[in-house]
Amino acid sequence: MKRKIYNRLFATATLAIVVTLLLTVAVCYNLLKKQVLEDSRHYAQMAAGLLEGAEDIEKSLAPLTGENGAQDIRITVIDHEGEVLYDSWVQADSLPNHKSRPEVQETFIKGSGFEIRRSATLDENTYYYAMRLKDGTVLRVAREADSIYKVMEYAVPYLLLIVAGLLVVCGIVSYYLAEGIIRPIRQIAESGGETGEISSYEEMKPFIEAIRKQQNDVLENARLRQEFTANVSHELKTPLTAISGYAELVENGMVAEEGEVRRFCGEIHKNAGRLLVLINDVIRLSELDDSENQEAMEPVNLFECAKNCVDMLQLNAEKHGVTLMVDGVNVVISANRQMVDEVLYNLCDNAIRYNKEKGSVSVIVEDRLNMAVLTVKDTGIGIPREHQERIFERFYRVDKSRSKSTGGTGLGLAIVKHILLKLNAEIELKSEPGEGTEITVTFPAIREARFRQPS
Repeated sequence: MKRKIYNRLFATATLAIVVTLLLTVAVCYNLLKKQVLEDSRHYAQMAAGLLEGAEDIEKSLAPLTGENGAQDIRITVIDHEGEVLYDSWVQADSLPNHKSRPEVQETFIKGSGFEIRRSATLDENTYYYAMRLKDGTVLRVAREADSIYKVMEYAVPYLLLIVAGLLVVCGIVSYYLAEGIIRPIRQIAESGGETGEISSYEEMKPFIEAIRKQQNDVLENARLRQEFTANVSHELKTPLTAISGYAELVENGMVAEEGEVRRFCGEIHKNAGRLLVLINDVIRLSELDDSENQEAMEPVNLFECAKNCVDMLQLNAEKHGVTLMVDGVNVVISANRQMVDEVLYNLCDNAIRYNKEKGSVSVIVEDRLNMAVLTVKDTGIGIPREHQERIFERFYRVDKSRSKSTGGTGLGLAIVKHILLKLNAEIELKSEPGEGTEITVTFPAIREARFRQPS
């Protein structure tokens, strides 16, 4: 990863340098081209001044074309028909008609012209500037491009030296930047989850915090899984031990009386049932933990589900001496019916299981401000404040002896929590020891399908 970051930083810096160099060369070339045009115009104006009123062109232009003049400047005089009257470098009578030359044509039209092209006479890349004189003739000044390129060639070695220096600097900076990015990540990996201060760039701190949080989450999940495995093993071991013990006594003929045999078989059946419930709850939790296992959603009438659950648990409530009642209005939510039934069953079953003799459980469905609100309220033993934050954890029990005597697995509320996460619902707990517990679940309602319970 470090090498990849380094390579990309260095490649980006190199690309930036190359692009900057090319742009610099282009700008310098355009500036030089502009300067050549200005110089050519200046020479042309000087030559035009010398030719004004002169009869001998060669003698008139001698100050510019002679030994003391500019040796890299070529001056040509062309009449209005395109015939060459004078050329400072070549015999005029040996030159063809110049009327078709682009800079000459442009001069006849606009009064002046500028062109960069390859000279057919000299076989060189040449800059041309031409201007029309008062008598209609064209004065053209030419300068070989090689003299311009020499200026660029002089500058190129220095530019390359600067580029080489910049590449070295970029290589060093890229190395330390890559090291600075990777170092805090490596420190977190080597710290084994310690949350001590880790030096990094200010911009890297959000990423470092995110990585640290993910690492803590992974460690926490690993701890919870280990704890869950230990709890499952312990919970499975208890009924299996009881089943094995009672079965061994019956098998070895150590129970002679028929009544004792019936009692032992009843214990075996009860523990087998408890074991089956525990296994089913563990499997259900595993299904809910599977993020790829998406339950189909449909419009569900929450009040109808609550009534069905209360009807199903009436016998269980009477067995415990608890009054179970339901009230509310019809309100429709988007959910999975089986999930809603599981939530209602677990909440109502817990309210009955941990209630007092002649206690009551109320199930209420309300429609509050675009929300469907389910409330399960009991008059049971309540939950101490220090335990309220943990009762939704797997296998967590406030009173372990009572939980086992009532047949609880310690997974019911954990299943409720996982289901509500999948349904985008929120749960709230209020409880006081000895006074009872109130659990409120809030679902997003489907407004188009809402209807009231007839009075």
